[in-house]
Amino acid sequence: QVQLVESGGGLVQAGGSLRLSCAASKRIFDIGPMGWYRQAPGNERELVATITAAGSTNYADSVKGRFTISRDSTRITMYLQMNNLKPDDTSVYYCNWYGFWGQGTQVTVSS
Repeated sequence: QVQLVESGGGLVQAGGSLRLSCAASKRIFDIGPMGWYRQAPGNERELVATITAAGSTNYADSVKGRFTISRDSTRITMYLQMNNLKPDDTSVYYCNWYGFWGQGTQVTVSS
């Protein structure tokens, strides 16, 4: 069993930045890919970014050039640096590893 806990969400003005964290209960990042997803009210959950065990990254077109996914050397915490935030980025952000999900952290971007 793996627990994932997100943190770092909040309210920010458009153009601002936030850094989300996802802490895992055990070292899993070098076992398989991890990802950040988001879900806005009334919308389906969508992929934001992924990082493989080898460190390769992939981003949704809507966040390319603004968001950066990374992890620390302990392979226990994953991050999502979000810059130049837009109101459309307002969502609950979740981290995922295979079938395991965190509880989510709310990001609200005001115009």
